Amino acid sequence: MKVLKFGGTSVGSAERMRSVASIVAQEQKPVMVVLSAMSGVTNHLVELSNALKAGHLGAARRLLSEIEEKHNNTAKDLLAGNSALLQEALDYVAGTVQLITSSFAMPWSMELEKILLAQGELLSTHLFYFYTRTLDWDSRLLSALSFMRIDEYNEPDLNYIRRQLLSLLEDHPAQVYITQGYICRNAQDQIDNLRRGGSDYTASLVGAAIGAEEIQIWTDIDGMHNNDPRIVPNTFPLRKLSFDEAAELAYFGAKILHPASILPAQRYKIPVRLLNTMQPTAPGTLITDESVERDIKAIAAKDDIIAIKIKSSRMLLAYGFLRRVFEVFERYRTPIDMITTSEVAVSLTIDNDTHLDEIVKELQGFGHVEVDKGQTIICIVGNFVADKPGVGVGIFEALRNIPLRMISYGGSPHNISLLLDTRYKKEALLALNERLFNTEPARI
Repeated sequence: MKVLKFGGTSVGSAERMRSVASIVAQEQKPVMVVLSAMSGVTNHLVELSNALKAGHLGAARRLLSEIEEKHNNTAKDLLAGNSALLQEALDYVAGTVQLITSSFAMPWSMELEKILLAQGELLSTHLFYFYTRTLDWDSRLLSALSFMRIDEYNEPDLNYIRRQLLSLLEDHPAQVYITQGYICRNAQDQIDNLRRGGSDYTASLVGAAIGAEEIQIWTDIDGMHNNDPRIVPNTFPLRKLSFDEAAELAYFGAKILHPASILPAQRYKIPVRLLNTMQPTAPGTLITDESVERDIKAIAAKDDIIAIKIKSSRMLLAYGFLRRVFEVFERYRTPIDMITTSEVAVSLTIDNDTHLDEIVKELQGFGHVEVDKGQTIICIVGNFVADKPGVGVGIFEALRNIPLRMISYGGSPHNISLLLDTRYKKEALLALNERLFNTEPARI
């Protein structure tokens, strides 16, 4: 069985949902389809939640009206030829609107927000399911809330997911299964989610749970590109990447793939294919254990980085100093992206400022602390074998006129990371693209 995940743009209208159905129809059955919310809906739900939190009921009602109109119009377009299914769909939308409206009288909480955010995926999957019934498919709608669970550390409980999902598949045999991405339950059995981009993660977890033949991630771009196509002209898709290379690119800014989605597929050696709903015949990018041998594959950039420097000539060389520094970040559950050290200082980066003030206060006990916001990590991914000369020459030649804040190399054979002020990001990406990819290679 294959797992096919379609993002918000891919299900953003009735026309796009028909395109998704035509793609699914061509796959060998059975198949599992994972859907995101329709494009823009999750943003509307976030805004709605924020409006409720601020007590702006008028704004919340306007947002809810837009959500209702979008789904009603989509239902009428998709199901125009079947009055019974159309009424069923409109009733479901009305029930969702009533549920959200009832929350207006409740005190705002994170638990309430997560219930609200879950409605986007529930709406899109119901509309698509109703549409498949007009096509006389043997389809089943499976609620992700009945099998997708995270533990007390917000990590997926794969044993639970596998057990529940396989039981559902056995009890409800079908040719096409449809379920929601992103949403789940937590260890307290409350509705929760896998954070933004979590539909990719859902697809990978489902694939791992059922031992899928392949996981397909369908978006609006034909695979992972060698650079950011929003900034750099004439980028090209990479035909093959290893799991490690794809994970580096996803983590450091390649928006096409959720960073966490690589690990379950990699663990169970399930190929991941990135494909374009708008150009379904394009080959996309295949991610496996294997990789095409090429020094430099691609470049990605990650914004909103915070650089922290701790300077202490007295403590840096002391036994256990770095451990104590890292323990500060562990206490506040704040991951570190990059780290460099010298004899008197250690510099590192984070991308989450939720507990920045508390972290800095504790670090000041070790020495002088400097904080720089508005930084960008540029990640160059490829095969950087330690004993191979000249690998970094082109990179640093390209950036000779751009000030670099940090350089990280050697931690991974697939990654050279550079930290710079975000105002130099565009210049750096263009310069690297010109120097490293100035003559487009064969599509790799």
